[in-house]
Amino acid sequence: MSRICELTGKGRQVGHNVSHANNKTKRTFLPNLQNVTLLSDALGTSVRLRVSTHGLRSVEHVGGLDNWLLKTSNDDLSLRARRLKRDVAKKLASTQAA
Repeated sequence: MSRICELTGKGRQVGHNVSHANNKTKRTFLPNLQNVTLLSDALGTSVRLRVSTHGLRSVEHVGGLDNWLLKTSNDDLSLRARRLKRDVAKKLASTQAA
């Protein structure tokens, strides 16, 4: 499994460990990923995703998973999240048409 947030696209970053003598060695900074179950109000189901803690705070700030998916561009989302976004958009369009 790659270490990339499914909602924000946040992945690993590369930097240096710097010693007291100013020696630099390569290292990686990994995102804090958590397996979470988020509820989709439009679909009425729960969805299990691998999300960074920053992404989880952002989802709660926007007002839930459905609002986050509809506002976010497809470039940042994983394949599973893009499919979920499509399903939510279809469901909301059908409820507004009826």
